[in-house]
Amino acid sequence: MKIRRFMYGDELPLLAVFISSVRGLAIRDYTPEQIDAWAPQQSARSKWDNDDWQQKMRTLRPFVVEIKQQIVGYADLQSTGYIDHFFVAQHAARQGVGSLLMQHIEAQAKILNLSELTADVSLTAEPFFARHGFQIIKRNRAICQGVTLLNASMKKSI
Repeated sequence: MKIRRFMYGDELPLLAVFISSVRGLAIRDYTPEQIDAWAPQQSARSKWDNDDWQQKMRTLRPFVVEIKQQIVGYADLQSTGYIDHFFVAQHAARQGVGSLLMQHIEAQAKILNLSELTADVSLTAEPFFARHGFQIIKRNRAICQGVTLLNASMKKSI
């Protein structure tokens, strides 16, 4: 397993990780309607969605995990300590990819002299974040494409 910084050209493989994570892992905690709103199937995505995704990844500049030169996970750390995206592909789940990303994020946060990490996490990711020392601050109802998704705001002091 190797961790590195985002590079131009990673955008579509990162989209594949995102779709795999949401459609393959979060399906146990969300309805099909919620999953379709959050991570539409390819046929339902427009070119604008892909362009918007590429710009989002270029702005976030996430850390990327590769196994055998294949991207299997990614996460970002904003200057405020906020983690906006944290996703692992379904086929790479429970293999240490998420823990490697979290350790890397915490190390980067210390370099940046951040005192805490925060994230709005899915019901699926909540146990993982809790195992890594995050505590729930509040429960949220996020609206995505007109569909309500439950998540939790979590934080960790470092």
